[in-house]
Amino acid sequence: MEIMKTQDSIFANRPAFDVAKKILYGPKDVGFSPYGEYWRQAKKICVLHLLSNKKVESLRQIREEEVVHVVDMIRRMQSSKGPVNMSEIMITYAYDIACRAVLGKKYSGEEEENKVWKLTRESSALFGAFNVRDFFPGLGWLNWLTGMDAKVERHFQEWDGFLNQVIQQHQEGNNDLLNTLFSIQKDETNGFELGMDEIKGILMDMLGGGTETSFVVMEWAMAELVKSPEKMNRAQEEIRRIVSEKKTVKVIREEDTYRMSYLKAVIKEVLRLHPPSPLLMPRESMEETRIQGYNIPAKTRVIINGWALGRDPELWKMADEFQPERFLSDNEVDFKGHDFHYIPFGSGRRICPGIGFALSSIELLLANLLYWFDWKLPGEKQPQELDMSEASGLTVCMKNQLLLHAALHQE
Repeated sequence: MEIMKTQDSIFANRPAFDVAKKILYGPKDVGFSPYGEYWRQAKKICVLHLLSNKKVESLRQIREEEVVHVVDMIRRMQSSKGPVNMSEIMITYAYDIACRAVLGKKYSGEEEENKVWKLTRESSALFGAFNVRDFFPGLGWLNWLTGMDAKVERHFQEWDGFLNQVIQQHQEGNNDLLNTLFSIQKDETNGFELGMDEIKGILMDMLGGGTETSFVVMEWAMAELVKSPEKMNRAQEEIRRIVSEKKTVKVIREEDTYRMSYLKAVIKEVLRLHPPSPLLMPRESMEETRIQGYNIPAKTRVIINGWALGRDPELWKMADEFQPERFLSDNEVDFKGHDFHYIPFGSGRRICPGIGFALSSIELLLANLLYWFDWKLPGEKQPQELDMSEASGLTVCMKNQLLLHAALHQE
């Protein structure tokens, strides 16, 4: 609370990470850029034109169309009696929505679709890896010996080539973020200089950061529910009861999810147990200060373990157990940055601005998956046999892809 609220203005900076400087053009994105005027302007653009409640609401049709596509795809797959690769399906869903909102088109069925996900996971791994130059600048030459510099350069060239191709092929007039960025770039009266590097940095943030969060939460949610059949049944009963009040159902729409309190509790519990970025985004003090009697020098790096806060037995009952019920009834704990033992999206000035964008996609897909299908592990595997190992990186998804058996629900 002292760092993220009381002295938030002092700890609002980001450390100058070597990988971010290279891959993010300076960095010129929103997540890693230093605290200052550029960060304020870039964040304002992203919130206003992509992440605000009004803009998120305007993208409802895109989300609902993509959900229909996912449900139809699983229907075709489940008829073959084989397992459904839910990880791949949810990755595609998250990035199709992001690409349509950010770039004006989706890349399903094209080579770039897999390329975007591949690049995003590689970025996450590089950001999460130990980089000698970040901690011992005088020993930065070791990055050359270990091949780290070459790996980062190669990754940057792949991202840059992809973004150049996207920008060249982009059609003007679309109601997407890229078109907005071009308009701002051409407007000489706004007082904000937006070059091509700045545009690319912002695009990488919106394509990678927020959408990866959506995928990670959906993947862990389905895994936890399959592992806890009684929780799965309760969520399905709520969803099917609410939807049964409608005469015909082709797809569960967003207004249907507003009353699904248990589904919302499931998502909250997943965010507690599996925060997408377990160590949050690092902060850095901009001046000398004092915290609880200790002198904190300027440029002190701060790492906040959100994962540990969410599993602290002194703060949570049955801390390591999946218990969505804890977020029902009178529990008003929320993830919007005011409850400092539960901060999966961070808090203060540097809180993740894409909460609404992510949650709208997550709730809608999970509601439809749980309404239309009954889920279990393939073969004779029992729920307790599900491998919940984590992959390493800036964000943490499941180590192994989530394969499930889907059966169309019969009333």
